[in-house]
Amino acid sequence: MMSVKDLPEECWELVFRFIGHGRHLESLSLVCKQFLSITNRLQFSLTIYDPTIPLLPRLLLRFPRLRILDFSHLNGHHEALLHQISQSRLDLDLLNLSNQKTLSVDGLRELGSNMKNLRVLICSNIGSLRDSHLVVIAYCFPFLEELDISFPLDSQASDFGMLRLSSMLENLRKINISGNYLITDKSLFSLCQNCLSLEEISFFTCYKITQLGIASAIRLRPGLNSISFNIEKKRIHGPGLTLTPIDLDLIDSFRSLKSLTAIDLSNSVISDEFLFAVAEGGGLLLKKLILQDCCNCTFSGISYVLSKCQSVQRLDLRKADFLTDQCISKLSIFLLNVTSINLSGCCQLTNSTFFILTRNCPLLSEIKMERTYLGVEGEEDSIQDSFVNLEVKKVYLGDNVLLSDASLIKFASVCPSLQLLDLNGCEGVSGEGIVEVLKRCCEIRHLNLAYTGMKVFEMMDFEVSQLEVLKLSGSRIEDEALSIISKRCSGLLLLDIQSC
Repeated sequence: MMSVKDLPEECWELVFRFIGHGRHLESLSLVCKQFLSITNRLQFSLTIYDPTIPLLPRLLLRFPRLRILDFSHLNGHHEALLHQISQSRLDLDLLNLSNQKTLSVDGLRELGSNMKNLRVLICSNIGSLRDSHLVVIAYCFPFLEELDISFPLDSQASDFGMLRLSSMLENLRKINISGNYLITDKSLFSLCQNCLSLEEISFFTCYKITQLGIASAIRLRPGLNSISFNIEKKRIHGPGLTLTPIDLDLIDSFRSLKSLTAIDLSNSVISDEFLFAVAEGGGLLLKKLILQDCCNCTFSGISYVLSKCQSVQRLDLRKADFLTDQCISKLSIFLLNVTSINLSGCCQLTNSTFFILTRNCPLLSEIKMERTYLGVEGEEDSIQDSFVNLEVKKVYLGDNVLLSDASLIKFASVCPSLQLLDLNGCEGVSGEGIVEVLKRCCEIRHLNLAYTGMKVFEMMDFEVSQLEVLKLSGSRIEDEALSIISKRCSGLLLLDIQSC
């Protein structure tokens, strides 16, 4: 009989690569030392949590082919973190240091001396960001292609640091400088002028960057693929306190963005004329359109941009409160390629919108309709029995206080392939309704019933072994229910019972 050792390690490595990563490799690593050695070499990404910090040096030695390290889930101060990474001699491709309370300049310098090939550095939401950080990053990581320094808790980064950064990182393709409020037009201009490979830029809440500055930068870099920023909702005094208008030069500059595939204007004052310019620029290439919490545009502007940009895959119209079921019906003919849509906060939308989307959007896999008028029947409710959508996998319906069992069961019947269902705060849904949903949707892996107060598992007489994540925060759950969950949900990986 052939043993494990009779097959060369190269063959086993190919087999394990085919099987996959993560949990599947964990079980294989327990079979024998040879399998442990092979699976260690196939671990390319590692996320570190607080309990594993003492084991970090050993983990970095154990997995010699690590390319991605993620420290964004750590709490507290970890002064020696960068030193330990530097000493590992790993050839990292991506390093995520987000959410660290401190980021040592000396530590960054040491890291850069040993990892000059780093391509992606993410330092979002760090405790403090100074020009000294930017200068060290520029000098020590010359091959950076992606940099995220967004939303530091204390930002002292200025144009000085950004000018040095942009002059050194000639390979930079993506940068996020959002939340650095001291940065002005000079920084944006220098990035677009000096970083010749720049494709994607984000600068939310950088209110010293002006509309004219944005227009000038765009004209320097018309090949941008993605741009994300917000136009501040300022009001000018006068009759009715009208919103500050969008500069015509900014509107005109967007017509030059012929390669645009993604635009995020969250929390902006925009206009129909601005959307017309976006459509004329991006046209058929636009894949991502984020207009959440925007104001001053109308259905006409949104309809026009979607009619011209029918390749959009991700659409976010959160809080577009002028939208009705009839509006969605008219827009749906342009949404043949949409895979994800967010209509949360669109308070006029009823059950009809859900059925319109699931019937008319063949590629749709994710629907977000939180805080809407779901639960109220509309004209389309009568057609729900005539079709089934097997593509929809994720549905977020949180905080729909009118949502009932009857409506939810109809949604489940239309979308039997659901893998994620979020009903956070839907107090009108009962345990009986959830049981019926679980019977119809046998593939649900993630179920959020937080703050619903319902009792579900006491009345279940079948197993839901595929369920991996169950959120019951704020629910009145008792020991008996926990016992039933342990028996009925054998595949559970995460159970959230905070505030129970």
